[in-house]
Order: sequence, then structure tokens, then C-alpha cells
Amino acid sequence: MSRPKPIRSGDLTIRPEEPADAAQVTALHAEAFQDDRVPRLVAALRAAPAPLPPQGFVATTGGEIVGHVLTSAARLDAPRRIVDVRTLSPLGVLPGHQRRGIGTLLLAQAIRHADATGVPLLFLEGDPGYYRDRGFQPAGPLGFRKPSLRIPDAAFQVIRLHAHEPWMTGTLVYPDPFWANDCVGLRDHHD
Repeated sequence: MSRPKPIRSGDLTIRPEEPADAAQVTALHAEAFQDDRVPRLVAALRAAPAPLPPQGFVATTGGEIVGHVLTSAARLDAPRRIVDVRTLSPLGVLPGHQRRGIGTLLLAQAIRHADATGVPLLFLEGDPGYYRDRGFQPAGPLGFRKPSLRIPDAAFQVIRLHAHEPWMTGTLVYPDPFWANDCVGLRDHHD
């Protein structure tokens, strides 16, 4: 598979993430999510051994990285066999650049890339109001089980790609970095 080509829209460019982007991506997620769990998750996913390498895309404008998306390897415990799939997390845009379509462009590029690499499914947990308008569907009614009870049913979503076959149903299994960095589902916060 060849390297994905950059996409340009006005002064915005969506391109594959490069190793030199790591510090800016870390700072972006720390600001976008207001904590250090998501930056730690990204670093852990990059470093973890996986059957599919993580693939990130950045949105740049004026030489500054203003958005980032990452897809990484996960597994589907299907009745016939284990299937390599991808999960999309995180998707972040700097607060001053939100609501301009940058997240939508990053998401579209991540979906295209996952489909082009022959992955059958791309999962995520996120706001259904945002992701359903961009092609994702509730995963439960399609025969998929979430990896944690802490993930709200409506947030557990999937997009079936061209390589998907009807028998590919079952339980999504997140890789260890999601668990080790406490980035699965919702937590009760008692302050």
C-alpha cells in the first residue's frame, strides 16, 4: 500500500502523521481533552506491538498542526475466527479551530485509509450525534458487542468497510494501551 496523499482544502492540509509531529500532536490532545490520558494513549498505541501499525493523520494550517486522528489495531472475536480490525481514537481539534469541518475531514481520511488497506471494520466510542452524520452506525444492533459495560450503547459505533463479510460479528477487543491508560468508556467522577 502506498503512502496516503495529502488532501488540501484552502489553506488546510490533511496529511499522514510523521514522527516529527509527535510533540505538537501531544500538545494538541492535551489542550483539546484537558488532561494527559489521551496524549499517553497516543504514545502507548504508537509504541505497542500490533498486527496493524497505527495510522495517524494531521490537519495543518499555516504550518501549525490544528487537528489529529489516529486509528489503531483492535481485534474482533468473531464466531469463525479472530479478525483484525481498527479502532478510531482519538480525534482531536484545537479548541480555536473547532466547528470548521476539520474533524470531519480528518475522519473521512481515516475511513478512506482503513478501507483502502482492506480492514473490514472501523470501531469507535463517541458522540452519536457527531459520528452518525459521518457514516458510523450503532454497533450493537449490527451484531457487535462492546469491550466494556462502561461504554454507553449509543456511543459504541462502527462503520462496515468493503472487506466486511456478514459473518464478521462478535466482541470488539481493545488492545492493552486502552486499558492501561484508562481510556475505555465512562468513569464515575466523585470529587
